Amino acid sequence: MKTLKCIAIDDEPLALNLVCKFITQTPFLELTGKYKNAITVLQDAKVLQEADLVFMDIHMPDLDGIELAKMIKALQGDAAPRLVFTTAYNQYAIEGYKVEALDYLLKPFSYDDFLRVALKAKAQLEKAVVAAPVAEPDSIFFKVEYRWIKVLFAEILYIEGVKDYVKVHLANGKNIITLNSLKNLEAKLPPNQFMRLNRSAIVALSKITAVTKTSVQIQELVIPVGENYREAFAAFLKDWIE
Repeated sequence: MKTLKCIAIDDEPLALNLVCKFITQTPFLELTGKYKNAITVLQDAKVLQEADLVFMDIHMPDLDGIELAKMIKALQGDAAPRLVFTTAYNQYAIEGYKVEALDYLLKPFSYDDFLRVALKAKAQLEKAVVAAPVAEPDSIFFKVEYRWIKVLFAEILYIEGVKDYVKVHLANGKNIITLNSLKNLEAKLPPNQFMRLNRSAIVALSKITAVTKTSVQIQELVIPVGENYREAFAAFLKDWIE
């Protein structure tokens, strides 16, 4: 099991430092983010996206923990990290369950209390880890956090490279974000159905609605052809027109 990446959020310095201390002394946890308010967490999107576990206070200025939890779920869906509330008020347990919180720690809590919750998160995430399924000829699997999602080639519009991730844009308007590279996906996708157009985009050939010598259009989106890919695109364009 990999080390779980953790974020701690609390506007009280002593409480924040205590959670951070507990995280760093737990062998299977790694502290990747420490924040005094919820707004700065949302601004640090990459750290939030990579987190496995978030310990957050409920009573915080500007944006409380419950609202932050709702926003994280809305942004990341099934890929959202496990959430643990740290609070001095036990009446928020029901609210925590509404946002699918893993658990909550009632202040003041001991390391034993913290470790119980950390082990619970570890057990859940280990149970969720599965081997990569074998793809069928008409589909591909994308790993999203701790599960594999099957996507038919026919469902893909285009794939966008975003730093260390790729965003798979689907015909139904939804998208999948997965830790991968365009180079790796280019090798797995059938070349008669997909083409790399530039450093940041692979398109589904069947979804192209219009072309020029230097770009393609998919629905309302125009994607330019990069200089290094124009020779291959010219060959495609000749066949496409004919």
